[in-house]
Amino acid sequence: MQPRIPRQPVQDQGGIHADGDAGLGAELAAVVAGARRRAVRDGDRQVDTAHLLHSLIEYDPEVRAAIGDAPQLAKLLGYLVQRSIGYGLRWQEGVEDSGTLPAVPRAAGSGDGAWSPVATAALEHARSRARSRTAGRAGGTDLLAGLVVDPASRAVEVLERAGVAARALALRIDGDGGAWGTGTENRTSSR
Repeated sequence: MQPRIPRQPVQDQGGIHADGDAGLGAELAAVVAGARRRAVRDGDRQVDTAHLLHSLIEYDPEVRAAIGDAPQLAKLLGYLVQRSIGYGLRWQEGVEDSGTLPAVPRAAGSGDGAWSPVATAALEHARSRARSRTAGRAGGTDLLAGLVVDPASRAVEVLERAGVAARALALRIDGDGGAWGTGTENRTSSR
């Protein structure tokens, strides 16, 4: 019997590593692996910020606390589940891209683990945020900050539809809202 979820490579086209050497803590490595499995299972062309958000909420209690109370989380998870059963069908054909980064090429076949440019930038933002506070590895709150920094991301769209104000969330996480509203330019300038 073959496994339902195909085995994923340790490193894929977007430079995202499943191992701890990529500047991600063990918890975030699990989040990344979960987001990749979700994209493959859903038949999506790329792992995007909504996949990362869904996986992050499932794995990290600190992130759940930062997002809001139980009713708000339930509504958000409802939107994320709807996305995986049809709400996100309009996203399957497109690439999540705010227009400020070059598209990340994907290998042949759908759901192969390629990363959207915005998801790649969010993970780099998490790493950069961890480095700025001299943490060895990025954690869940670092990734959440990266997911909400680009107002055009799918994660922000889902948060807003669920009634979670992404700008207010960015303010709660960073105190100053980080680079909210400036797109991905500020996230990638440290590369």
